[in-house]
Amino acid sequence: MNKVSLTSTVTLANGIKMPKIGLGVFKVENEKELLTAVKAAIETGYRSFDTASIYGNEEWVGKAVRQSGLNRGELFITSKVWNADQGYEETLQAFNTSMEKMGLEYLDLYLIHWPVEGKYPDTWRALEQLHRDGKIKAIGVSNFQVHHLEKLLKTAEIKPMINQIELHPKFISTRTPLLRCPA
Repeated sequence: MNKVSLTSTVTLANGIKMPKIGLGVFKVENEKELLTAVKAAIETGYRSFDTASIYGNEEWVGKAVRQSGLNRGELFITSKVWNADQGYEETLQAFNTSMEKMGLEYLDLYLIHWPVEGKYPDTWRALEQLHRDGKIKAIGVSNFQVHHLEKLLKTAEIKPMINQIELHPKFISTRTPLLRCPA
């Protein structure tokens, strides 16, 4: 069995290396707490940080990245487009807003937060465009079930590189998607 450490990575379909362990900042609603947590995580060896526009703390994540003293390329930053911002043009605008808040030149990973019916295919097209434009290194989805992935794969020009799902001791779903994002 392979031992997982803070430096362990997984190689995504496009060759990008993503840390296997990261710090998510959901529900961190205080700037000082977030900056302290991210600083401590970086000192411990964490290099991956996960936020989302709906969390309301992207600005602080960007600030923590800038204050870290690390080269931007040493960190892996993930964010997500929220449900109300889905659709092609809406997603492009939401991405630009997130980048302005964070003060970053690019994202390592950008995800569709939830599969909003009737919107996520156009949202995906926007992610593909941002990826082609070099603004995002990897693109993926979050909280997608198998049927959502199957529908998306029918029209996607770039296949999702990640399906981030919620799975922990307090939340174990028998409906957890087992369809792996294609390599």
